[in-house]
Amino acid sequence: MTAEPGSAAPAVLTRLLVPAGLLASVAAAFAYVGAVDPNEPGHYPACPLLRLTGVYCPGCGGLRSAHAFIHGDFAAALGANALAVAGYVLFAALWTVWVVRTVRGRPVRIELGPVQLWGAGLLAAIFTLVRNLPFGSWLHP
Repeated sequence: MTAEPGSAAPAVLTRLLVPAGLLASVAAAFAYVGAVDPNEPGHYPACPLLRLTGVYCPGCGGLRSAHAFIHGDFAAALGANALAVAGYVLFAALWTVWVVRTVRGRPVRIELGPVQLWGAGLLAAIFTLVRNLPFGSWLHP
């Protein structure tokens, strides 16, 4: 069985539908947060953990970080939530690898084992702990 001439391009475009859809969804979310300022009260709900306990969770400041990131204020984005900025960069890198492998017709496999999952959890726990201690106040949103 031979491939018809010109059938490779539509096949690649079909394979790119899922990565493109994910990117469109993330871009739409970032566009919304970029347009609706989380620094203005009343636009987004408050973090329940912060409201009830006064403790900053690992996601606190994430919307402010995304807003600053979209507007090119990377220092403010890092100040609002450094872990979120690392997540944005990691997402961009993984998405790029996904697209390149998809275009080349190679499978995308990201296999996270227990070490990687525990490491990510430990990183989030340490970030949360440090940002809630007096010497980690520079990590407050």
